[in-house]
Amino acid sequence: MAAQRGGSTSSQGRGDNRSDDYDDLEGFAIAVVREEGTWTCRPLSADALTSLSAAETELRELRSAGAVFGLLDVDDEFFVVLRPAPSGTRVLLSDATAAIDYDIAADVLDRLNIDVPDLDPDELDDVEPWDEGDLDLLSDMGLPEPVLGVILAESDLYPDEQLGMIAARLGFAAEFAAVLDKLPR
Repeated sequence: MAAQRGGSTSSQGRGDNRSDDYDDLEGFAIAVVREEGTWTCRPLSADALTSLSAAETELRELRSAGAVFGLLDVDDEFFVVLRPAPSGTRVLLSDATAAIDYDIAADVLDRLNIDVPDLDPDELDDVEPWDEGDLDLLSDMGLPEPVLGVILAESDLYPDEQLGMIAARLGFAAEFAAVLDKLPR
């Protein structure tokens, strides 16, 4: 699947025509690891922004005894949180309407056995975004479902700001910011 569906519009920066070229995709993908109470953040490859399976593979290759999850800000439009586990990867998509424009969002919905919303791309500006997925995927680390729900409800914030709130709540804001500062953006 392509990174983004050509000629369609997106949720926050709607109205611009974009190509299927991966180089046009902005954002970041960061792996977060917690081992023995210590947080570590590191960037994932650009492929993690365009392919759910690529992000999963990179996270699984970290081979940590502690918790591992990924934070993906895709094109500054929406975010994905994914957490590989032996029983299967748990996922959360901040904006289900993004599946109309972005294949990685459609992949998340497919993983969740949820159909891509049947919305006209020209009417997306009139639709309030909604999240889909596992709101409980970070609760064992200190981010309960109701708190994550509040962060997701802050739809006037950009995805990087929402992910920053998640990092602050869990206690790795400094590590998260240090990785972001080193990324070309």
